[in-house]
Parts: sequence; C-alpha cells; structure tokens
Amino acid sequence: MTKSTSPQTTAFPVRPTTLYLALDFLRAFVHWRLNPTTGSTDLRPVLPDLNVGAVAPLTQFIVETQLDEAELLLLLLALAPHLQPGFFDTLIREHLPDGGDFPEFGGVRGSNHRGLLPTGETALFVLAGNDLEKRLALYDLFSPEHFFARERILYLEDVKPGEPRLSGRLILDPDYVELFTTGRVSAPALSMNFPAQRIRTDMEWEDLVLPAPTFTQIRDIEHWIQHYDTLRTDWQMGQRLKPGYRVLFYGPPGTGKTLTATLLGKYTNREVYRVDLSLVVSKYIGETEKNLANLFDKAHAKNWILFFDEADALFGKRTETRDAHDRYANQEVAFLLQKIEEFDGLVILASNLKSNIDPAFARRFQAMIHFPLPNAAERLLLWQKCLPPSARLAPELPVEQLAGRYELSGAAILNIIQFCALRALSRQTDVLATADVVEGIRLEFQKEGKLV
Repeated sequence: MTKSTSPQTTAFPVRPTTLYLALDFLRAFVHWRLNPTTGSTDLRPVLPDLNVGAVAPLTQFIVETQLDEAELLLLLLALAPHLQPGFFDTLIREHLPDGGDFPEFGGVRGSNHRGLLPTGETALFVLAGNDLEKRLALYDLFSPEHFFARERILYLEDVKPGEPRLSGRLILDPDYVELFTTGRVSAPALSMNFPAQRIRTDMEWEDLVLPAPTFTQIRDIEHWIQHYDTLRTDWQMGQRLKPGYRVLFYGPPGTGKTLTATLLGKYTNREVYRVDLSLVVSKYIGETEKNLANLFDKAHAKNWILFFDEADALFGKRTETRDAHDRYANQEVAFLLQKIEEFDGLVILASNLKSNIDPAFARRFQAMIHFPLPNAAERLLLWQKCLPPSARLAPELPVEQLAGRYELSGAAILNIIQFCALRALSRQTDVLATADVVEGIRLEFQKEGKLV
C-alpha cells in the first residue's frame, strides 16, 4: 500500500483512551531509552492495541498508512506537546533530578509554549540512542521523499545556516493535530498567512449556460483530473509531461468562470480555493514567498484546485521597473509563476480579457477557454432557469422579449430577478412587475456604464 493520505473533513469520534494508550507507550519508550541501566531489549516497551472501542482517527491513520514502529514514535513525539505541554520536561526531570543539560536529547523552547518541543535530534535519540549506525539508518524519516514530508504531514522546521538540520523542531501539520484531537478538520481561514478561501456551490452542471465549444473544453479539464495519474504512470508519459495543468478562463464578468471552477471541484471531489491576490504580496520581505510556498504545499497534499480570479492583477503585462518596490514585486510574481509551474495539480486563472495576460506566461497554459456573453437563445434559457418556481413575470412582459432585447450576462440576469423578487415579496405578490424588471435592467446597465 502506498503511504499517502489526507485528513478528511468527516468527523470521527475521538477516543481519549486511544490517546492515553499512545502517550503511555511513548512515555515508557522514552523512559527505557533514558535509563542507562536498561539496555536490554527484553525490557523494550511493546506497542499496545490502540483500536479500543470505535475506530479513532489516530488508529485509522496508523492502519491506513501502515506505520512502522519508528514512524509511529516520530508521529507521537510531534503530537505529545499538543496533548500534554510538559510531557518532555517531566521525563527529563525524572532522569536529571538535580538539573543539568542533556544535549543528546535535543529539543527547543518555543516563543509562547513554555514546555520542551522535540526536534529531529530528539527523535533520533529516542529511536536509536547514541548508536551511530542506527541513527544514520533513520535519516530517511526526514527525507523530502518520505511520505511524512511529501504529504506535508510531519516535517522539520528550517534552521539557521550552519546549524545541524536535525536541530529543527518536529512540526506536525495543524490539520492532523486537529484530526487526532477533535476528529475533524476545519477549512483553513483566509489570512495573511493563508491567502486563499474555499469556494463551493449548490448548483449543478445543468444550471450553467455556455456555448457548446466552451463546454467541450471544460469537459477536457474533467478528463485530465480523472485520468492524469493513468496517463503519467500506466501510459508512461510522466517524464515527458510537465507537472499539473494550467488553464485560463477569459471573458466578461458574470459569464460563469467562477461557477465553472467550483463545479469542476464538486464533480471531481476536489476542494476549490480562490487565491486572494490582495493578500499575496506582503510588505515584509520573504513573507510572500513563505506564504505562497505554504499554500502550494497544502494544495498539493490535499489535491486542491487553485483558482486565481482577476489574474491580470498579477499576471498582466509587466511595466518598466522604476524602483526597488517594482523590482521586489516582479520578484514575487516570478516566484508565484514558478510555484504555479511546479504545482502538480489544476490551476485556473480568470481574466476579463485574454490580451491582458503577459504573453510570456500565456505560453504556459495547456488550455485557454473563452466565456462569451450569452446570445439570445442562451439568455432565454438563463431567464427561464433563474426565475423562481413560485414567481412569474407580468403577462405584458414575455421572457422571450427580455432575452432578445437586452444583452446581459448570467450573473446580471440573476441580479435582476433577485431585485424584482424582493420588490414582489415586499408587496406580498408572486408577480414580478414590469416596472421592477425595467428598473433592475437599468441598474445592471448602469454598473457597466451603459444606457438602457
């Protein structure tokens, strides 16, 4: 079985007994390692059965990933401070009652957390003691190729240049901390540190009204999501293909670009995150790259679809560099482009105009899909789909006339119907009045600087 997993949003019951047993095993193992007189393998603690009662999230994770003992101990070392802040300090005090330093054990202090936090050095000591041969054999646990790091589950914090890499803290991804302690995983909140927000829809493909050629290209994206792994492995094209798939959606506002992105996620069972470009660029040098790297790492581990709306704000034609601020902004854009090209998943960029995108980047798209304003037949279908079943238009204003006369996007039509429906409800009627429809159309045209 391939060791690859991602925390699910489905809630599982958290059994404290499971966590108690896991911590007791870790505590006994550390005691055994710290006691210089107990070198006998006969006294080596034995892992208890953690499957007590209903399946707990930690137990399910261990079973699904088929963790060996070293991997399980590494996971428990990283989890322990989240469950018992003084876990390691208590153990050290028991073996050094008079105080003193114990550099072999590793560990660091946090800026807020007052207990000892385990490092890679802590893990090597607990797993192998001072046996150099055994310690070297365990280095693969911290390799970028190990599934812990590859799936962004557990990894070492970066250290200052010149310091041993294993002196970095053991970091357990917050999603897994939440999963093991509460049985659920919350969607990450939009912030400066995480410049993206999940988007979703209750609508279906049938609610989307687009020209047939546009729909055909969208189906091609679905095919890529469904068959990319087969193409890359079974058909042995992995070495020839660039990682991931990059698509440009372009067309006027309100023509279905965002809805299409959310529907692609809904029908391929992938979460869609819209990147907030206003939060991407940080005033602190280096923070932008750090936040973007975190976003793309998490998106890779969880198979997210990334959606960049109004992408020409960052991917538009570049202007002349006039000062240090411009140079740094260009550096940040270059870093973002690099991350997008390296991302082994689906990235969708949306723009009102294809010509707004820098040609140097446009060449990197696998597909460029046009979302035009709907024609009269498509507008008729949109009016019919958007009208509430419990409401009706005034008889003197047939929907065919509205569709043929007014060139509106799908979003504009929905706005007009909402406006008229609220007016009708305020009058306690189910008829959308002609005057309200005309006023709604006028307001939508006014937004675009047009006259009715």
